[in-house]
Amino acid sequence: MKNTKGRAATFNTPNRFESTNLEPLDVDIDYDDETPPVPTTFYVDSSKSILAKNDSPDLPFTYSINPYRGCEHGCIYCYARPSHEYLGFSAGLDFETKITVKMDAPLLLEETLNKKLWEPQMVAFSGNTDCYQPVERKLTLTRQCLKVFLKVRNPVGLITKNALVLRDIDILQEMARLNIVHVMLSITTLDANLARRMEPRTSAPLQRLKAMETLAKAGIVVGVNAAPIIPGLTDEEIPGILRVAAEHGATSAGYILLRLPGAVEPLFLDWLRRELPDRAGKIINRIRDTRQGELSDAKFGSRMAGTGEIARTINELFKLNAQKYNLAKRWSGLSTEHFRRSTNGQMEMF
Repeated sequence: MKNTKGRAATFNTPNRFESTNLEPLDVDIDYDDETPPVPTTFYVDSSKSILAKNDSPDLPFTYSINPYRGCEHGCIYCYARPSHEYLGFSAGLDFETKITVKMDAPLLLEETLNKKLWEPQMVAFSGNTDCYQPVERKLTLTRQCLKVFLKVRNPVGLITKNALVLRDIDILQEMARLNIVHVMLSITTLDANLARRMEPRTSAPLQRLKAMETLAKAGIVVGVNAAPIIPGLTDEEIPGILRVAAEHGATSAGYILLRLPGAVEPLFLDWLRRELPDRAGKIINRIRDTRQGELSDAKFGSRMAGTGEIARTINELFKLNAQKYNLAKRWSGLSTEHFRRSTNGQMEMF
């Protein structure tokens, strides 16, 4: 530590009243495209737990894992943005440029899965922010965590917008042979220009489709998540998204209606009026039509699908095309029969 003129202390000790201590992490990223004008700062997240538990009846899983908090993908509609406020950051630009990193994620995960109280079950990877955002190229935390899941053979439901998932196809293939992995590629739009403006640092839609095809050909069960559906903007793309996803190997499909919780609402409205001024009014009115006159709805049961005639039309359009392209089959789920707890480096035999 170098001396700071006029100060006696040279660093910040952890705050004993805070559960998370953030220290800057020295990491550089080689971007595929141009370097963003606002630099990203990474922080070491000292959290002592890695699996987040939820009791939402809207979600098909109880536990999720997120090695990163904040997401450099920068999707303007991301429902996870308000979670950054719990770290003392903003849900706006901070969410995209101040990323916390759980460097101990693989170790914490292995410790958790080896506890006697752990019951093998599907873990969502990621339930909040994308586990394949750009910094993953350098830090490989997602890859290391997948190795842990494979080691103990605990099932994983993986979802991402990034073609970087192909880097880990070797691990995913081994998991697929045991029926302990399912991969979902999120595709919001097939319009590359719109995606670039709305999801600035994600893989382009065509790259995601190619990743889907490569995974499927490798024997990995893959699906498409057409989410979020934005009424008046991307709902008309549902048939096209499901058709090309099926053509690229998807065997299942899901969707979520746009959600604008907390600070996401003003951020999305600002983006809409700035990027699509001619269509903003129509889109806002359509969103209100699916949320009983509001722009968001936090109630279980309706927050994912909306209410009203337009929401029903969207649901019917999705179901019709999912059946048309053989994406409506009930997914049989992942196996827990192969789970094996390790003890002191040795696999549990009985």
